Amino acid sequence: MLLGAGPDAEDVMQEAFVKGHRNLSRYRGESSFRSWLLAIVANETRNLHRSRSRRDGLVLRAAAAHPVPEVAGDLAVEAVLAGERRTALVQALRRLPVRDREVIVCRFFLDLSEDETVTMLGWPRGTVKSRTARALVKLRGLLDREEVRRG
Repeated sequence: MLLGAGPDAEDVMQEAFVKGHRNLSRYRGESSFRSWLLAIVANETRNLHRSRSRRDGLVLRAAAAHPVPEVAGDLAVEAVLAGERRTALVQALRRLPVRDREVIVCRFFLDLSEDETVTMLGWPRGTVKSRTARALVKLRGLLDREEVRRG
């Protein structure tokens, strides 16, 4: 799952490659080409999340105005709960300090190896390891507090 893009990950990648190709002249070589391209992918994923949020809001308002029969209820409840969990995760990630968020996104959303994360972020290996561990603890704490608040 690409930064939470889910089934739209292929579309995000395709759009990112198209934008990367169009803007190839802007690549200055200050970072690796992979890092530059992954930044475009991250931006495209953020765009997807924004459009999803708007769409989900419209769907929820429409569902409230026109309730669905009981048969579809279980699927609708599951979809809403999955959306709530995704939203809670994204909100918790946004509350993390930038460097913690960067390492979590690289390691778990982009599924980069430790070596690739070291290269992408330009940090020493020990920093990547310790920052990942601390960031996960912070993220779990934020998610646990959110769960307590809702429960």
